[in-house]
Amino acid sequence: MTRLITYTEARNRLSWAGALEALRQGHRTARPEIGDTFLGPADKTLLNRSCFIPGLGYGAKAVTVFDGNAARGLDTVQGAMLYFLPDDGQLKAIIESRLVTEIKTASDSLLGALLLARPDSRHLLVCGAGTVAASLIDAYTALFPDLARISVWNRTHDKAVALAERCVRRGLNVTAVTDLEATARSADIISSATMARTPLILGKWIQPGTHVDLIGAFKSDMREADDELLQTGRLFVDSRETTIHHIGELKIPIAAGAIAESDVIADFYDLLAGDSRDDDARDSGCHGKQPGRTRDSDITVFKNGGGAHLDLMIARYIAETVQ
Repeated sequence: MTRLITYTEARNRLSWAGALEALRQGHRTARPEIGDTFLGPADKTLLNRSCFIPGLGYGAKAVTVFDGNAARGLDTVQGAMLYFLPDDGQLKAIIESRLVTEIKTASDSLLGALLLARPDSRHLLVCGAGTVAASLIDAYTALFPDLARISVWNRTHDKAVALAERCVRRGLNVTAVTDLEATARSADIISSATMARTPLILGKWIQPGTHVDLIGAFKSDMREADDELLQTGRLFVDSRETTIHHIGELKIPIAAGAIAESDVIADFYDLLAGDSRDDDARDSGCHGKQPGRTRDSDITVFKNGGGAHLDLMIARYIAETVQ
């Protein structure tokens, strides 16, 4: 029987720890088959993402991405996810895309931070003040208990203030800031979830030891970090297959010769193989470079591409949790 799972019904029954474990286990299976399509103009796009992972199943997510919807009081992204069982292809669940995307996006970044950021990180800067920014604050505070300070920056400062006030009412130490450069210079972790098409985080600001988590640039014409940051940091992605030749954050500087594809040191498959000391798996993807953070002074840069395989891993987790 197919289950319809809505955000309102299921959100409070899920945990960040459970979602992270689903991603960890999913990356210890076979690599996925993925097919993505983008239709429509740049600011009014239909995005279809499909995936198959042996043993996990099949997934297809269809969403519209309308940049102007915020001004209309509507969600920028709207759609649904279909999850099919691996053995017989039955449609197990239809899941509101908002639920899959919220859990997937923040968990993707959190897994990157747990693998790459300094464990003693105390100051988190979140760029953006939308739904993703709110879920990032929730997830980071759940899994980085030593965070003492969270700053929120947004181009529209009033939105950053509103988000910070909601967080303060929950007992969190969150402050809206206006000086992005000064705050970035003092942050241990920077997590950026904006709709920027030109870089807003500059390499000259970033201090040794910082972890930079880039989320917002999900199309080929979008970027959040400048060339200097990508050149000076140790560069990682969630998946080589869904980022390097598809997302502007990497595609644009590679085409310009600012960085090379080989500068991407590792993805989650490499990093998690390194966690388990699987030397053959590690060597197959890392081009001879040691994966992960090598010293406290490293600047690590992680591109959250949020591919269809991550949607499938999270959809399976949701379907199995919400019976």
